Amino acid sequence: MTPSQIVTSLSQHVVGQEDAKRQLAVAIYTHYKKIALAEPDKAEIIKSNVLLIGPTGTGKTLVCETLARILQVPFVTANATSLAQSEYVNDEIEAILLRLIDKAEGDIGRAQRGIVFIDEIDKLKAINGQQGQMRGTSGEGVQHALLKIMEGAPVKINGEKYIDTTQVLFICGGAFVGLDESRARTRSFGFISTSEDDNQKLLDRLNERVKPTDLAEFGLIPEFAGRLPIIAHFTPLSREMMVRIMTEPKNSIYKQYCQMLHNDGVELLIEPPVFEQIADLAMEYKVGARSLRGIFEEMLTPTMYLLPDHSEVRQVRFASLFEDPKFIGTRTPD
Repeated sequence: MTPSQIVTSLSQHVVGQEDAKRQLAVAIYTHYKKIALAEPDKAEIIKSNVLLIGPTGTGKTLVCETLARILQVPFVTANATSLAQSEYVNDEIEAILLRLIDKAEGDIGRAQRGIVFIDEIDKLKAINGQQGQMRGTSGEGVQHALLKIMEGAPVKINGEKYIDTTQVLFICGGAFVGLDESRARTRSFGFISTSEDDNQKLLDRLNERVKPTDLAEFGLIPEFAGRLPIIAHFTPLSREMMVRIMTEPKNSIYKQYCQMLHNDGVELLIEPPVFEQIADLAMEYKVGARSLRGIFEEMLTPTMYLLPDHSEVRQVRFASLFEDPKFIGTRTPD
């Protein structure tokens, strides 16, 4: 798949984040093209792992999961915080690779071309200085433990077989709260500004880019930051994007409930103002799209409870989040 085809497929499931989707699409396309063109007698092509930076609930995990489905490659997720809480971090890393093999149905060749997503990578530096930590590995220790597999090396699994991670793509994600404020103090490069539009655009892009020094200042060791040369930004979700997330994707929560009720012969109709009200509540919770499902399900739970006892109902209509729905085809149930 070309980068544009990957973005088109992603956009059927993920709303917004166009710049991040393009960066990821190019990174994925380049990664698997390198694998396809690699030849034993030619120079080794080094992979480029990816770092996703953005607030919680903006779609970092969803994008990675969707990418894996589109590409039909084995995919596993891990949590950096859990790795740091483990007393034996190498055993936890081995467990991640075992899960990757399991997702490949035991085919090590397929597993060696899979994707590993490690979330909350920004928490590693925080855990390093955590007070009262009696067990586990420091954040810096986890970073050192991950270096080998992220760069690529044969790793012995269960003491008997090996998996080579040279072609496994590692994608790390984190909110990196406070990084923007830190960068704002030292964001400009020492280049002479010119009046040329193209040159200015290049300077703006360079100044916006997160640099390895920014990540080092935040708490990632230089060697670890260097293993993540591609950095994609996920922007905070707007109210409009929240509404679109509920309605537009192929597997949106609204479409899921419409299908569930349709299977019972009932049409679900939710008026546009209701989605806006849900989005307003979600914005107050400040956890991105993660809160949408909870609000949506709380609104529909009373209806889902009543419908099985009212088989004559043919349509349920919500005009407001704060009003009872209308049941068309019979009187409104008490």
